[in-house]
Amino acid sequence: MKFRYQPLPWNIVFGVGALQTLPEHMDDLGLRRALVLSTPEQTTQGQEVASLLGARCIGTFDQAIMHVPVTTVVAARELAQQVQADCTVAIGGGSTTGLGKVLALQAGLANIVIPTSYAGSEMTNIWGTTQDGKKTTGRDNQVVPTLTIYDPTLTLSLPPGFAAASGLNAMAQAAVNVASHEINPIVQNMAQEAVRRLVQALPRVLAQPDDIDARSEALYGACLAGSALGTGSTGLHHRLCHTLGGSFNTPHAETHTVLLPHTVAYNAPGARAGTEMLANALGVANAAVGLHELAKQLGAPTSLQEIGIQESDLDRAAAIAVEVVVSNPRPVTEQAVRALLDDAYFGKVPTSHD
Repeated sequence: MKFRYQPLPWNIVFGVGALQTLPEHMDDLGLRRALVLSTPEQTTQGQEVASLLGARCIGTFDQAIMHVPVTTVVAARELAQQVQADCTVAIGGGSTTGLGKVLALQAGLANIVIPTSYAGSEMTNIWGTTQDGKKTTGRDNQVVPTLTIYDPTLTLSLPPGFAAASGLNAMAQAAVNVASHEINPIVQNMAQEAVRRLVQALPRVLAQPDDIDARSEALYGACLAGSALGTGSTGLHHRLCHTLGGSFNTPHAETHTVLLPHTVAYNAPGARAGTEMLANALGVANAAVGLHELAKQLGAPTSLQEIGIQESDLDRAAAIAVEVVVSNPRPVTEQAVRALLDDAYFGKVPTSHD
């Protein structure tokens, strides 16, 4: 066995009520001037964090949006410079976390993240922005949050339908690091445990939305999934998600949800052992079909039609996805990707087409 494992500089506080410890952790880190980030939909939560911080908060920015447009980054960076912020505090899902990451990269700001969904991006060193219909991504340890506070009570406001899609988004981060050709046993073990936690917790979250134990399990699963992605690999699945999100503005979590069963099926011939491990973690015979059935069970979207893609978009999406070579268990060709997207568009039972 040969592998290399280098953990990221994580700093995590997890637990019910953990949000209330934010001021003391800021003091411990020597941070005094926070710009609080949120989406327009979570302005109220952003204001609540600002109130909790008191004089430590010197401004709020509530215009974070999906896929982190460059124009949004510029506006937030200018405000941060104007108020002389020494850090950002991002409350929300991947949109807000992503903005905080890019500000850390471009402006050198410490970034504190308070997740309210199962996005998991707070555990990775991956950043991304969109401009002119294209998404640019990269990896840099500078974007890893200075502090991440996981408080499961903050996920109670997640509508069950979005909780399902968000949880399956986290599942994708883990799945690509189980059913992989780049095997790292530490990453793979984290990823398998993430899958097990999520597949057990998500049906409970939908059945009893106020079950704080189920919410905690799902959030922990998302944390593990993000950890696996942060120290592991991506591949075709994330390339397709970035293509559809960046060029067609599809919703992030739902895009992962729809594509995951099909990318797992596509890669199965090149990662047979890992795909079998994924099936075992899911508790099913066929990993790709099991993920497809899980999405249906949770009431999550299972076709690209449902999330705004037109059939006429598929040729262009396939062409964009193969513009740059991607490391993947199975060779990536435009024709094969087009067949995958066709299956996903119509919500068909996933198959590898090998």
